[in-house]
Amino acid sequence: MSLVTNLGFPRIGRKRELKTAVENHWKGAIDADALQTTARELRQRHWQLQREAGADVVPVNDFTLYDHVLDTAWLFGAVPREYLELAQNDPLAGYFATARGYKAGGLELRALEMTKWFDTNYHYLVPELSRDQAFALRGDKPLKEFLEARALGHDARPVLLGPVSFLLLSKTVDGSDRLALLDQLVPVYAELLGKLADAGAQWVQIDEPFLALDLCDAAQHAYRYAYAALAEARTPKLLLATYFSGLDENLPLATSLPTHGLHVDLVRAPQLLDAVLDHLPDDRVLSLGVVDGRNIWRTDLHAASALIKRARAAVSAHRLQIAPSCSLLHVPIDASAETALDIHPWLAFAREKIAELRTLADAAEGDAAALAAVAASRELQKGRRASKLTINPAVRERLKQATAQLERRGSDYEARKLKQAKTLGLPTYPTTTIGSFPQTAEVRHARASHRAGKLSDADYRSFLENETRHAVKVQEELDIDVLVHGEFERNDMVEYFGEQLAGFAFTRQGWVQSYGSRCVKPPIVYGDVSRPRPMTVAWSRYAQSLTRRPMKGMLTGPVTILQWSFVRDDQPRADTCRQIALALRDEVTDLEATGIRVIQIDEPALREGLPLRRRDWDAYLAWAVACFRIAAGGVRDETQIHTHMCYAEFNDIIDAVAALDADVISIETSRSRMELLDAFTKFRYPSGIGPGVYDIHSPRVPEFDDMLGLLRKAQARLKPEQLWVNPDCGLKTRGWPEVKAALGAMVGAAKALRREA
Repeated sequence: MSLVTNLGFPRIGRKRELKTAVENHWKGAIDADALQTTARELRQRHWQLQREAGADVVPVNDFTLYDHVLDTAWLFGAVPREYLELAQNDPLAGYFATARGYKAGGLELRALEMTKWFDTNYHYLVPELSRDQAFALRGDKPLKEFLEARALGHDARPVLLGPVSFLLLSKTVDGSDRLALLDQLVPVYAELLGKLADAGAQWVQIDEPFLALDLCDAAQHAYRYAYAALAEARTPKLLLATYFSGLDENLPLATSLPTHGLHVDLVRAPQLLDAVLDHLPDDRVLSLGVVDGRNIWRTDLHAASALIKRARAAVSAHRLQIAPSCSLLHVPIDASAETALDIHPWLAFAREKIAELRTLADAAEGDAAALAAVAASRELQKGRRASKLTINPAVRERLKQATAQLERRGSDYEARKLKQAKTLGLPTYPTTTIGSFPQTAEVRHARASHRAGKLSDADYRSFLENETRHAVKVQEELDIDVLVHGEFERNDMVEYFGEQLAGFAFTRQGWVQSYGSRCVKPPIVYGDVSRPRPMTVAWSRYAQSLTRRPMKGMLTGPVTILQWSFVRDDQPRADTCRQIALALRDEVTDLEATGIRVIQIDEPALREGLPLRRRDWDAYLAWAVACFRIAAGGVRDETQIHTHMCYAEFNDIIDAVAALDADVISIETSRSRMELLDAFTKFRYPSGIGPGVYDIHSPRVPEFDDMLGLLRKAQARLKPEQLWVNPDCGLKTRGWPEVKAALGAMVGAAKALRREA
């Protein structure tokens, strides 16, 4: 019989218990022991939940207090010396300093750079290495958690990020070759694997997601070298886990590596099953990723069963494992709380997905109840596709009538720039912020009270007006040039818009981790999208009435709304994105009509949506760029269109970024010390650029000299008329005292540059 296994489970808890505990620890409200107690309770609860849902084997070491890549760096001592020294006296202080920065007792440390985990909305911390990097096994987290799970009676499989993918996810601070460090790293992996073998681990899952990407010759050699070396060591059986795409031309490489099993993502690449079966050695275990680990829809069990049947015709049942396509980190934990939704029968979160795996495994053995569930699944899929909930004829007709003319502004950038300069009258090095201001405890309490019916509509509106008025006053006192209203009425930059767009649904407890303690509740796009009424116009109009300075209208772009939602899988993503773009176009033109002269359309997820294979890039970028341009293309030349992107590598997509035809782009650059700006300068990006000078994800408040230094680096790369001055991102997670101090230093740095001009 085939085993039901899982590659990873959400860490945060049904009610975000991990977030609460971690943030309480940061505040000093609980000590390290209390934090670790919460972590242990969550791990054990999640293992039991997986077993009860039908998993035969549960993953261990998939849990983390912040990020699994950061955990790997600490596990192998791949952390800059100053953080290691801090950790000698306080391990958690050193660990969290790498994620958030540190400032105490005369010691000041910056946070490591953060970027997207492949094409997901999860963010990881980028390890920093050098040519003389020394690796050493610093901890025993995988071993401890394996023993913990086994003591509770679970059949447990430790999960490790593989050595080649770990190095490829890292950066070298001295420009040296990351892969040249394999000689030093592989023996430490072998040491850890030996300890796991001694402890009784039968299998270890080694994640190598880069095998599903385009690989250069050096990377292919690295895989052969690393796994040949590990084959010489005493280790448990190794399951090589690949996901997020098909192996394609890397299939012969993956199947030739001396491991004991291979996991393949058959959700992203079902067409490759036959090739996998042809290449798989006769002694190899095959893990079939047949349930989508990245979306929340019920699996088409009939189609998944067909894949399993084809595999069983070539591979004996005991050599097959039934698994999700990837870790379930990317979906919420349990859909049982969402019964109020009309679409609830269509939903499957982590617990339900493991139950689906159990059904598939049992159906493969001929179990009558499981076979009946497979048949019922087929009818459920048919009903969903035909449901009136998913189809809006007017939306489909509008999309059909849309032409390329909708993507074009009236004039080119150079002509628009002159008109905007005359209209806005901004100084050189204009200052602005990215959108949100602190979402204080009072703001969150008022929102919760309003939702619970304890605060009337009138009282809630009065509260929000006061918060907005305060934010405008603070910005004017700081002498910021282009203001924002603060977004106090918004819960999340995607959820807020989805709540007002037709075709979206919202969960009660559908939380997923974005990074660290940052959790989001993604909307669900289940049907055709339209805008029944204006979404942001009233608050933008109110904020503009409070000041003579330009007030930015703030929107989330169509690609980001798409990427940060759970998206329907019954039509092409490009069609759904175009529907969102047309809805946003209506909002943009309404903002302009109400007197808003600067409109920001955020697209932080543009790079995130890039397919993993280069051959697929052009098609994706064509429709993604077109969708942004549709949203922005209806305004006059005098209206300035901004966009914002963060935590992404821009070299790969700089042509597409320029093709957006935005008048100004703001980007995250402070953690990279302006390195990310190089892509724009090499490309000779023509429009305005606001490289962030304030890392808002760190509690550290940058000094005036820090910001001035960063601006001088930017000044050396950009023309004076291009350079804008702004933080990296929105300020909702920060407190007012630090925001005022940081923005005051930021404005001061901009004025210092003006005086030098």
